[in-house]
Amino acid sequence: MIPLSIPHLAGNEWTYVKECLDTGWVSTAGAYVGKFEDAIANFTGSRYAISCMNGTAGLHTAMNLLGIGTGDYVLAPNLTFVATLNAISYTKAEPLLLDIDPESWQLDLDLLERFLKEDTYLQDGVCILKADDRRIAAIMPVHVLGNMCDMDRLMQLAERHRLPVIEDSTEALGSTYRGRHAGTFGVFGTSSFNGNKIITTGGGGMLFTQDEALATRAKHLTTTAKTDPLDYFHDEVGYNYRLVNVLAAIGLAQMEQLPELINYKKRMDAFYREQLAGVGDIEFQQVTEGVDPNCWLFTFRTGRMRELLTYLNDRGVQSRPFWTPMNQLPMYAGLRYVTENRNANRVHATAISIPSSSGLSEAQLAEVVDTIKAFYQE
Repeated sequence: MIPLSIPHLAGNEWTYVKECLDTGWVSTAGAYVGKFEDAIANFTGSRYAISCMNGTAGLHTAMNLLGIGTGDYVLAPNLTFVATLNAISYTKAEPLLLDIDPESWQLDLDLLERFLKEDTYLQDGVCILKADDRRIAAIMPVHVLGNMCDMDRLMQLAERHRLPVIEDSTEALGSTYRGRHAGTFGVFGTSSFNGNKIITTGGGGMLFTQDEALATRAKHLTTTAKTDPLDYFHDEVGYNYRLVNVLAAIGLAQMEQLPELINYKKRMDAFYREQLAGVGDIEFQQVTEGVDPNCWLFTFRTGRMRELLTYLNDRGVQSRPFWTPMNQLPMYAGLRYVTENRNANRVHATAISIPSSSGLSEAQLAEVVDTIKAFYQE
């Protein structure tokens, strides 16, 4: 089986983890947590990086720190991994869904601009939905597959309508827009280090912010809001969300390899695009102007997606369909959805992800391509 997206553990992971085990520093205390945070902050250009259990925890923490809760809306795309909307729901806020651009698969900014102009109003510096006079508390763009939308335009729209931006940049470590790293545009950004991401800690995440006060509050809230280093005194409801030292040790070793991994992903992306161009009815995701993506997981569209999916998996080429649109899931089916052409449904029905692991050999990549070509020739 040629795997879809598995970790590439080829650096100091064993050395750093062994040090944690030898010294007994395996939990949330330990030097590797801070070292990993510093490495991420330096790489992304974020002033502060706060580690947490996973990307979802980072998103949840961000919304808590912005006071988002019951009765609020948070704008989010209809095509995303379910964790985006789950994190909103944890706060008792309600996701308000917007459709995606059919070419880049990112948030449709034309649609967003029309919606904000026609369906919302400002009252005392707060964005309000005309339909029910409820607050829209934030907007959460998702950098799907490491691509990004026009962030200059998004930030201008957000500022005009007084909307804080929380970037779900969990797939975009190493991606930039006009030289600025994903996750550093909004009030908060996030990364995920799940086993299938460009780097991994097995499970883990990172919260970015440029604001010192918010960074301090985030670290406090994610460590159960404990106020005293000795006594167990907690001054508010906190969360046990901090990353543990042994996983941070893996993360630091992975960060040392990240530039090499990004370069590999870009070569892989270029190879697939060159070899599959003109094959069958294949269409590629279009990269937004100004974006330099990390090329995390190669995904394309075809009207024969389900047939191809079965064909590849039956022949040992692990492939997966794209995420189900959020309004097709039972718990989110009743959400308000702003759309004109239902692009999220169209992309979902035709998109397939193919092997993109960083350790794939040239022979394996060639086998993937040959198998896809064989399918269209039958």
